[in-house]
Amino acid sequence: MPDFIYLASQSPRRRQLLEQLGVRHELLLPNVDGDEPEDAEAIEVVLSGEAPTAYVERVTGLKLDAAVARRARRGLPDAPILCSDTTVALGRTIYGKPDDSPHAARMLGELAGHEHRVLTAVALQVGPKRLSALSVSRVTFAAMTPAQIDAYVATGEPLGKAGAYGIQGRAAAYVEHLAGSYSGIMGLPMYETAQLLRAAGFAI
Repeated sequence: MPDFIYLASQSPRRRQLLEQLGVRHELLLPNVDGDEPEDAEAIEVVLSGEAPTAYVERVTGLKLDAAVARRARRGLPDAPILCSDTTVALGRTIYGKPDDSPHAARMLGELAGHEHRVLTAVALQVGPKRLSALSVSRVTFAAMTPAQIDAYVATGEPLGKAGAYGIQGRAAAYVEHLAGSYSGIMGLPMYETAQLLRAAGFAI
């Protein structure tokens, strides 16, 4: 049994959370020099009428498929591969990463004053076996004035984050209530991830 896993994510928050669990990991990222390019944006396209749960589980599976192929293509040592994806949903509306600052401001304007769900799917490839889990949390945002939204967007924090906010950053000032997994909202639910790793033979 290898004493490390591959993490197929560019998110520094996921790396930080894995380190918190004490799991040794190596990054397995796309588009390294000389590697075949991968279209990550195409993977994240929402299908017509797709429910948020189906979407986040499908995207996580596709990302893991790409990572498994990437490891084989590069001839890297065999080890479990961990992949995760987070999305924000208001009803059946899916909020991915904003395209730009105006898009981020629109998203925040719709989320402000309402409760939304944060869904994080986790998948672990262990040889031919795939283990998966889903974390669902509920977050209530306080009402935000347009000036407050603009000030938050101006920090740059919303860009690159599902739902246009980071719970571990300045957006915490507007989180009135949350129920579920704080680490799941950050991008890697610790409890579910630890369960998958234990099932794969890691002592956590």
